[in-house]
Amino acid sequence: MTQSHRLSVLVFILIPLAILTSCAQSKVDQFGMPFVPPTPNSMNAKASSSGLEPPQIPPKLLLKETPATLGEQAMIQAPSYSAVVRRADSHFQEGKRLYQAGDREGARREFDRAIDILLEAPEATDRALLEKKFDELVRSIYRYDVDGLGAGVSQEEGPFEKSPLDGLLEMTFPVDPKLKDKVREEVRATVSQLPLEVNDAVLSYINYFSSERGRRIVISGLKRSGRYRNMISRILDEEGVPQELIHLAQAESGFMPRAVSRKAATGMWQFMSSRAREYGLARNAYSDERLDPEKATRAAAKHLRDLHAQFGDWYLALAAYNCGPGCVERAVARTGYADFWELRARGVLPKETQNYVPAILALTIISKNLRDYGIDEIEYDSSIDYDTIDITAPTNLALVADVADSSVSELRELNPALLKPIAPAGYALHVPKGTAPTVMAALEDIPPTQRISWRMHRVESGETLAAIAKRYNTPLSAIESANGNLLEAPEEGDMLIIPAAHKPSIASSNEGKRTATKKTVNSAKRAASGKTAASKSASRKTKAKAYRKGASIASR
Repeated sequence: MTQSHRLSVLVFILIPLAILTSCAQSKVDQFGMPFVPPTPNSMNAKASSSGLEPPQIPPKLLLKETPATLGEQAMIQAPSYSAVVRRADSHFQEGKRLYQAGDREGARREFDRAIDILLEAPEATDRALLEKKFDELVRSIYRYDVDGLGAGVSQEEGPFEKSPLDGLLEMTFPVDPKLKDKVREEVRATVSQLPLEVNDAVLSYINYFSSERGRRIVISGLKRSGRYRNMISRILDEEGVPQELIHLAQAESGFMPRAVSRKAATGMWQFMSSRAREYGLARNAYSDERLDPEKATRAAAKHLRDLHAQFGDWYLALAAYNCGPGCVERAVARTGYADFWELRARGVLPKETQNYVPAILALTIISKNLRDYGIDEIEYDSSIDYDTIDITAPTNLALVADVADSSVSELRELNPALLKPIAPAGYALHVPKGTAPTVMAALEDIPPTQRISWRMHRVESGETLAAIAKRYNTPLSAIESANGNLLEAPEEGDMLIIPAAHKPSIASSNEGKRTATKKTVNSAKRAASGKTAASKSASRKTKAKAYRKGASIASR
């Protein structure tokens, strides 16, 4: 290298070093200062040495604004889950109060505001918990829409639902060869009271339930099972049958208490009328105990226990549950084989029964190994809890709802076996948890012969007897007489007996909206159903749109 080249390189290196050294020195000077505000004198001295005027500092600058810490900023940006829910619940409770007072417009505004608070919560708030709360709130608001805004179903029998596997068991599905080794490994590592078999028939249904459509059936059933899982597990244990038999209810009805098949099998456990009577499930003009989740579960567990005792094999017991013990007995007698898989191979069982047992086993295997089938987490519905009271005279559910601060739809959800909005004498009525003493005491004040038509009304602030009488289309004198000839005006919170012969005028004024609103309210309810974790964030706008379209009915 020549002397001139060496000089050029040296200059090229030294100039950046000088710049870096200057910057570093300025930083050292900066951080060498004490961490206290500079005094005016020191600033003046520094300014005069540099020939600059000192800047004007507002007095007590540091006292005017205290910078937020990172924790405080996070609290401002993302309210806690409990804080958001408290605000939403506050508006929901106010909506209930206005609803009970007959102010449907005000109730709708409060319900809308409760939903808005959840939808507008910052992204940093716990999304999974908020989604679950959103679902619960929309279901609760839906009940009030059904009762008071003309969106309800027939007052006679209420809604029935199609069994989710109805027709599916008559179909065949391909087998994925790659599943066989995987499923066998899962079964070897799985603890089960019910024997688990892995063959092409089982693998075909595992393949179907692993598809997008099949996975939706599995997820929706498991999600809904949360309402009854504890009760079903307890009864299966008490009757001494495998816990895995819960998946019969998943296959039969998707845990829908009012499911009905094409063959008229009814309820969560799909009982035919004759078998239901055999196990003590009664039906009359007012109720069908096949629709009662607890009574039907008890009957199903006993029936399965009896079938196992009869055939000595759980697969034959499951087959007999589906097609009847006589059908299985004839198949065994015809072939000489008391083995389900042999009977299946010989085609001596109905096509639906041939696929019924494999489908149950597939659901059991998948449910015990959810992560292996792309189901990371199930948000189970909250368990349905209630008190039970004995009805001594025919009683209108509207009267019970008045006292329990509930709705007719909520009571019907707690009592799916009721075919009419009337609880007959001798019926064990489920009421919201904690309300039994209040309801029983209130019913004692109503003559037994009048419980089918009379109502009770909680007085709101500023309400007059005349306004209450007009609302219920009841003479003022009748209200005064039913309440012991009131000497003083009722106060807020008082419960009045209403000798009503008709529905309140506010409810009847919405009858014209029934057809137009039924579909839109149902769309909001469907939009609020469970989503997979991956789709929840994207679904919030869809839910909000559906809620606005379907649930905000009173604003139309």
